Amino acid sequence: MQDLVVQRPEGLYCPPGDFYIDPWRPVDRAVITHAHADHARAGHGHYLAAAPSAGVLRARLGGIDLQLLGYGEAVTHRGVRVSLHPAGHVLGSAQVRLAHLGRVWVASGDYKVAPDRTCAPFEPLRCDVFITESTFGLPIYRWRPDAELFASVNDWWARNQLAGRASVLGCYSFGKAQRILAGVDPALGPILVHGALQPLNEAYRAAGVALPDTRLATAVKDRAELRRALVLCPPAAMASPWMRRFGDAGTAFASGWMRLRGARRRGGYDRGFVLSDHADWPGLLGAIAATGARRVIVTHGSAAAMVRHLCEQGLEASSFATEYGDDRIEADQAADAPVQERP
Repeated sequence: MQDLVVQRPEGLYCPPGDFYIDPWRPVDRAVITHAHADHARAGHGHYLAAAPSAGVLRARLGGIDLQLLGYGEAVTHRGVRVSLHPAGHVLGSAQVRLAHLGRVWVASGDYKVAPDRTCAPFEPLRCDVFITESTFGLPIYRWRPDAELFASVNDWWARNQLAGRASVLGCYSFGKAQRILAGVDPALGPILVHGALQPLNEAYRAAGVALPDTRLATAVKDRAELRRALVLCPPAAMASPWMRRFGDAGTAFASGWMRLRGARRRGGYDRGFVLSDHADWPGLLGAIAATGARRVIVTHGSAAAMVRHLCEQGLEASSFATEYGDDRIEADQAADAPVQERP
């Protein structure tokens, strides 16, 4: 019997349904797991996505032909029953459940199993075949609880204030920035943002996610206020003339890649905070086990290592070659900067 999802040059294809999941080349029908630039691309004829992702998708892709499904709601297309379920990655992120002739496949997109107040929590789905990411699919990747992490961010911010320095924290504009906003203590001082974050923050607020008040960094002229501020910006801005306004600022970067020795030093940051919107090694293994799937297909990340580990556990594991990146892709995507700021 034919697989429900196969590789094609355009992306991951469902043959009986004649549609693609997160295709990287233009197609007629695309099911989108979430709005990160490597999964949601322009040029498709018709888009199907989870309802909470609507604001971010439109902010990034403009006036697309977009059909929305609530979480758990299903639509049947050419005999394939398609439903979308929370992936816990970012606002509106979804796993794609496909049911056809008694078989169930789940394509997870990117996902996170840790709690996150800015998006719906990951929902384990029983299936025959599970397609999983493996961005951080190595045993070295294990995340700290958010309470500990954000206490460290708040402490770094407060120490910079005592030293009379602004606290500039680099983070990806969609997902990571909003998670930081929801986790830090706004009572410590003003929170300023780069213009690239503004439309995405508004999309989160419109979707009912509570975020503290923020202002554009370019709108603040008071030097004393800048020195008390926490400033969030995309990574590219930290190496641009935009940074001059803050003078001798404390700098940090928030990413799962900060778990690697040397990553902070190579980036030239004062601090590195290990914060990811992807599952860590225990999270990946737990999510895979919860599906009950005997067959697992691994996509981007440490795919070879994950496949080897799953085979050693007695599962039928293989990989798909995709053009998905990981959260580092956001550093260089033009789609991540819809608002251009002056230096």
